Amino acid sequence: MDHPLSRLLSLLTALVLSSLMMAQNGTIRGFVYDAENGEPVIFTNVVLKGTSIGAATDVNGYYSISKIPPGSYTLSVTYLGYDTLTKEVEVANNKILTENLYLKKAVIQMREFVVTAEKQEAQSQVRTGLVKLDPKQIERLPAIGGESDLAQYLQVVPGVIFTGDQGGQLYVRGGSPIMNKVMLDGMVLYNPFHSIGLFSVFDNDIIRNADIYTGGFNAEHGGRISSVMDITTRDGNKTRLAGKIGASTFAGKAMLEGPFKKQTGPGAGSSSFLLNVRHSYLDESSKVFYTYVDTAGLPFTFTDAYGKVSFNGANGSKFNLFGFNFRDGVRYRAVSDLNWNNWGAGTNFVLVPGGSAVLIDGIFSFSNYRIELSESGLPPRSSEIAGFNGGLNFKYFLGDDEVRYGMEVIGFRTDFSFFNSSGQQISQSENTSELAAYVRFKKTLGRVIIDPGLHVHYYASLAVINLEPRLGLKWNVSDNFRFKLSAGRYSQNLVAANSDRDVVNLFYGFLSSPDNLPETLTEQDGTVREIKDPLQRANHYIAGFEVDMGRFLTANIEGYLKDFRQVTNLNRNKIFNDSPDFADEPDELKKDFIVETGQAYGGDILLKYERDGLFFWTVYSLTFVERFDGQQLYNPIWDRRHNVNLVASYAFGRHDNWKVNARWNFGSGFPFTPTQGYIQGNPFTGGIGSDYTTSNSDLTLLFGDLNANRLPAYHRFDLGLTKTWDLSEHSSVDLDISVTNLYNRENIFYYDRTRNERVDQLPILPSVGLSWSF
Repeated sequence: MDHPLSRLLSLLTALVLSSLMMAQNGTIRGFVYDAENGEPVIFTNVVLKGTSIGAATDVNGYYSISKIPPGSYTLSVTYLGYDTLTKEVEVANNKILTENLYLKKAVIQMREFVVTAEKQEAQSQVRTGLVKLDPKQIERLPAIGGESDLAQYLQVVPGVIFTGDQGGQLYVRGGSPIMNKVMLDGMVLYNPFHSIGLFSVFDNDIIRNADIYTGGFNAEHGGRISSVMDITTRDGNKTRLAGKIGASTFAGKAMLEGPFKKQTGPGAGSSSFLLNVRHSYLDESSKVFYTYVDTAGLPFTFTDAYGKVSFNGANGSKFNLFGFNFRDGVRYRAVSDLNWNNWGAGTNFVLVPGGSAVLIDGIFSFSNYRIELSESGLPPRSSEIAGFNGGLNFKYFLGDDEVRYGMEVIGFRTDFSFFNSSGQQISQSENTSELAAYVRFKKTLGRVIIDPGLHVHYYASLAVINLEPRLGLKWNVSDNFRFKLSAGRYSQNLVAANSDRDVVNLFYGFLSSPDNLPETLTEQDGTVREIKDPLQRANHYIAGFEVDMGRFLTANIEGYLKDFRQVTNLNRNKIFNDSPDFADEPDELKKDFIVETGQAYGGDILLKYERDGLFFWTVYSLTFVERFDGQQLYNPIWDRRHNVNLVASYAFGRHDNWKVNARWNFGSGFPFTPTQGYIQGNPFTGGIGSDYTTSNSDLTLLFGDLNANRLPAYHRFDLGLTKTWDLSEHSSVDLDISVTNLYNRENIFYYDRTRNERVDQLPILPSVGLSWSF
């Protein structure tokens, strides 16, 4: 088929191959592994000793050093916690040398190498709006519920806003949760957070790396208009049977991993498995430990199960099979009952072709997510999204330069039923398919890095092709000062269906290609333009700089603007059916959806200090979020003007077997719509013949101006202590003691309008956890 995307991929292939044909000299490539368990060593530098030639490993531990003049060299790798590895190599002209390297754990820890590696990456990558996390960094926060979790660390990432420790949702630099793309090993997830906002579906013991893009992400990512969270899980232990068993006042867990075929060293393949299960029994344990919160117990429960099988070739090529099942349930007094279930399975691979400098990776997966919410006084709501995604990615290394391109196929079905506050039903069943392709070329010109890209997204169900150029730029002004910027266009088809006036805003339904839209959109300046399609669109502009203030202190400052050109929202004002009987009524009173414009702008300051066992992380975010619905300008419910996070961690004692962690968060109040009053409303159950003088009336709320008031400020202090006992070389016991909301701040959760009473977030909540690793 002569499709524009096919022609684009053919052109990219020809350009890359012509570049490779012109390339002379030799190439060294391979993977860096931990010799103890076979896990890739990521984001470490592999250099040719005595030269400035080198490369960093990626999330799979892969490195490629190209354009090397022929000759004899010493290959060297240095990384925190490992002995320095050196190996003599001989580079020949136009030849590719594969060297897989195995690092051994060191007895003496040398933390300064981490600082050096991070600095080299900062000088060679644009990294606008990007934060990289690994399990060790996540563990620097207090282990709430006896366990560190990604959800807790995301709350301290610059530009990220959480709505609290109950019903927590993730808002990134002005974007709503539906605008965040979350991937697990390349599979798209639709709800990564449990109803208790302290936990995600990602157990920390299975995470290898998490890339958090708060905006300005490049061309390989598409289909969302605010942010991307890309989670990579680790493989099972390739050398021995290992695992972890733990229990706390919140939850219990068990993990088992080991080899099917052991890794015996260079030149040998291996296979392994990993199985992890976590279950929260907080709804029952709280009746014993936390009766002061609620004698009926806390309403949360969840179960997460994840499994993975990995097959590894001798040259580093690998093939994975994985699957998961995540469940969540919550019952807020008599206000709302919510349950959701997310299951899926998939496969991904990394291919290292012999005799070629290309690295190929791919993914194919399918998943199903269903959520149901029953709320007092309202009919039940439900939403289901089931689909698949598959993709291929190609990466070439040309000295300090890189070429990437690939394609993705996406298909899903949405099934949705919802009632708005006026009692009008909105429902949809829709099948959707999308095809995307991208190209990205990173070029280094002296101290300047140029990183342009193009993402092409074809929405087949709408017959719409969207061209989305992207650009990243970094200027290394000096060795310790770097300027950076990025910009791009973004689009998405998915729409959230939730009400701004929900008592507890937990329900996030999914819709695609809604067609019951107004024909025109009115902008804030009065301009009226035609709505050509239902896609949501945004443009990102980010600029900032990085400063190394000594060897151990770094600063990252960024300003941003997200221009939301077209945002689809549920019509909160619909009172008429869109039928010929109401043809004379305006669209804002009869359409299921409205189309808004808006902006999110602000700035983030991050200061990070790391030396020996001491770590400080300080973040301040200033955010302004505005929406215009054609009639009024308003601030959405996640518009938090000021947000401060202070994190401190200190490891001490023999082999750092003691660790103290602390976190303090302050956030100014969220907007909310005040209650103007109450009236008696007649439901007219008998139709036009109803006798209003004898009918029983319902209590009806009268709302004030949309989000005209602000809730009180939120602040909370958490403290944690961890003690580790090493029982043997591979066996240890960890005791985690933590206190959430140490000074028992009364932070508002929501205001129950019907009962006319305030409901707060969690009070002071101590927890204890004990785990055994072997």
